[in-house]
Amino acid sequence: MTSTWVEPENTPLALLLLGRGSDPATERGVECPGELPPPSDPDLVARAAAAKAALGDRVFVLGHHYQRDEVIQFADVTGDSFKLAREAAARPGAEYIVFCGVHFMAESADILTSDSQRIVLPDLAAGCSMADMAALSQVEAAWEVLADAGAADSTVPVTYMNSSADIKGFVGRHGGVVCTSSNARRALDWAFERGQRVLFLPDQHLGRNTAVLELGLDADDCVLYDPHKPGGGLTARQLREAKMVLWRGHCSVHGRFTLDSVNEVRQRVPGVTVLVHPECRYEVVTAADQVGSTEYIIRAIEAAPAGSSWAVGTELNLVRRLAKAHPDKEIMFLDRAVCYCSTMNRIDLPHLVWALEELVAGRVVNQITVDPETARHARAALDQMLALPGADRPVAGTRSNWV
Repeated sequence: MTSTWVEPENTPLALLLLGRGSDPATERGVECPGELPPPSDPDLVARAAAAKAALGDRVFVLGHHYQRDEVIQFADVTGDSFKLAREAAARPGAEYIVFCGVHFMAESADILTSDSQRIVLPDLAAGCSMADMAALSQVEAAWEVLADAGAADSTVPVTYMNSSADIKGFVGRHGGVVCTSSNARRALDWAFERGQRVLFLPDQHLGRNTAVLELGLDADDCVLYDPHKPGGGLTARQLREAKMVLWRGHCSVHGRFTLDSVNEVRQRVPGVTVLVHPECRYEVVTAADQVGSTEYIIRAIEAAPAGSSWAVGTELNLVRRLAKAHPDKEIMFLDRAVCYCSTMNRIDLPHLVWALEELVAGRVVNQITVDPETARHARAALDQMLALPGADRPVAGTRSNWV
């Protein structure tokens, strides 16, 4: 059984989601501080290859799985955010780290690399909507609310890798830990050994799914803190009695998948296996057949038998790449609507060519730096994650029964 891939239509909305359009009224950093080559330039691939060759071992290019193929082809390493940050740290001889991902990933690379290395983000507009949902001032205010409720001293903060350096620094200052989608359970186990409750930032869905489906907590043990409401929209008693204080944040891509999406694909494709990321909503995760991190999703598809059918609930660039790489399997996107990560798609071939050619000319553009004090505390939270017991295995499950 094979699948036929159909590209989304080039509507204005689709182009914006692809990173080929802009909305200057709402986006920050859209304008490039330089002259970009036009996307129609037929020599873009050759120019990127020539610039990368000219830089040699001085440059190391990282490509997140959600990047488009035209960029991924120039990546020295592909992976998820934490794998890429670790790969950057493992290349002390590379003077330049060109991070084809989003802003918080480049920040993590800066934290984990030496002062002599420079981190470059080809387009500063490549942010993360989830990370932006938790600002430092909001989190500090939430901590004061917890303190007023008499709950701060017994609360351990845990932040997802998909958060800003400021938030990682806050967590490090307050004795917390960073987690990934594949080690969230171990991070929560560690936190509950040290406190009565967890403040989980910034993705409510990963926090709820892990607490309820892996730790066995009751849904009522989780409360949702809304930074836009007085006191987070919660009473002091609710905060004191909660075991999980979930931040009201989510991934704009994974949050789009619904239970209707799962039901529809099951009716349309008999025998299909539904595989989703744990950033999806609780009702989607419990209805899926398997749940796992980006790396787990890739390995599950690779290991699947020929002729099997898969509906994958994660970013569309990755799903499309998996479909092309495994033509002997039927691999489809869980939702019929276009679902690219719009900010991840800001990194395109013209931006990559521009950044590399500027480095060849001796000009460092779009350098990402984290101030030393923030970096010190954020590094403490990251190091604590690395010290968690056990290998960093992916989370997998069968219909709401994770292992």
